[in-house]
Amino acid sequence: MNKISLIIQREYLSRVRKKSFLLVTFLVPVFFIAMYAGIFYLTKKSFEDTHATVFVLDQQGGIGEQLENNRNITYSKSNVELQEQISEIKGKKDNINILIIPTDFYTSKRIEFLSSGKPNMATQNEVKSNLTGILQAHQYSELGVDPALIRDLDSNIRITAKELTDTGDTKDSDTRVAMVISIALAFLVYLSLFLYGTQVMRGIIEEKSSRIVEVIISSVKPFQLMMGKIVGIGLVGLTQFLLWVILSAGLISAASLLMDDPKEMTAAMQTGPGMEQIDIAENAGGFDLQVALGSIDFPELLICFFLFFLAGYLLYSALFAAVGSAVDSETETNQFMMPITMPLLLAYALSIGVIINDPHGSIATWLSFIPLTSPIAMLVRIPFDVPLWQIVTSFVLLVIGFLLTTWVAARIYRVGILMYGKKASFKELIKWFNYKR
Repeated sequence: MNKISLIIQREYLSRVRKKSFLLVTFLVPVFFIAMYAGIFYLTKKSFEDTHATVFVLDQQGGIGEQLENNRNITYSKSNVELQEQISEIKGKKDNINILIIPTDFYTSKRIEFLSSGKPNMATQNEVKSNLTGILQAHQYSELGVDPALIRDLDSNIRITAKELTDTGDTKDSDTRVAMVISIALAFLVYLSLFLYGTQVMRGIIEEKSSRIVEVIISSVKPFQLMMGKIVGIGLVGLTQFLLWVILSAGLISAASLLMDDPKEMTAAMQTGPGMEQIDIAENAGGFDLQVALGSIDFPELLICFFLFFLAGYLLYSALFAAVGSAVDSETETNQFMMPITMPLLLAYALSIGVIINDPHGSIATWLSFIPLTSPIAMLVRIPFDVPLWQIVTSFVLLVIGFLLTTWVAARIYRVGILMYGKKASFKELIKWFNYKR
């Protein structure tokens, strides 16, 4: 045990002292904050750039006066002939347009829209929305219905979703936040298991190719070396996660304080083209962020994330360690990587299309019980209130899977780590596994 501790210490300290570790640890949060600032700036600028000027040639009469200016568009009545108006805007790069409303607009429902450059879709949609409202008001009047009464009608249905607890009581619930958290967890776990697993594999290949492993093996058992390396790199990953969380929280707080007006972006987006439909959709669903967040059991989620991520990492790292011991260079790992990464990729792909849509269905349940897919599948299901017995069963099976995988990987590792110059194959791995001590 003492030797495993020494190997863990060596792996941990040698990696956290590397410049690459420090750069990645500190640059990743900065990168995400910079991306957030970039999105804010570009979004704000896009709303400024999409402001359009529309000259209206109202041949129908009475429609141009009903068009209302707003933050995104300014209507201006044209008092000149069409050709003269075209000559005025021709060649200009600003978002300048001509709206031609024909005399039969109410019956043909057609207009012409001329632009100084490529027609802006957002501007076209805005104009179309305004004219649709005017046309509907005219049609209501033709039917003898007061348009003001129609506008006052509110047909949006607001759903207050609740779920029944085991005691028969109800509590607020919202599926949309659970879906967002599930997708984020699936991506995070998939990326982490793959990245840190390949780090274990590369570390073993480097030591094997430099023959350092021969010196180490003379003092420790191959199993001790493999476990020390897996646990040490796993601790490096957890350290990096913790630092990312702390640094990201600090940088986001600092950026929020330095931002001129954080509400400006929200206000701009709320008045942006097409946002009316989003507002209607949100109102129809009765979305309340506090209620939605309150429906998630975050302590359970964090505990399960830690346990399933750790067990999943140990399971996959043992497999990557066996692959690293069987080859002499990274180019030889391709044939072994596919069987290892396929379950991960399958769980990640199905988590978005299948598990989220039916988190308590048979496919989702079985995927969360199979050790090779459960680290992703179960974490995706947990925000949807999975029964405790399923979580416990899944974790127990995952631990059993980890022990079994480690036993198989260790038997391959003890032979493969000292095997040089021989191209490994699956048949060869089976032979190494059956070798007696």
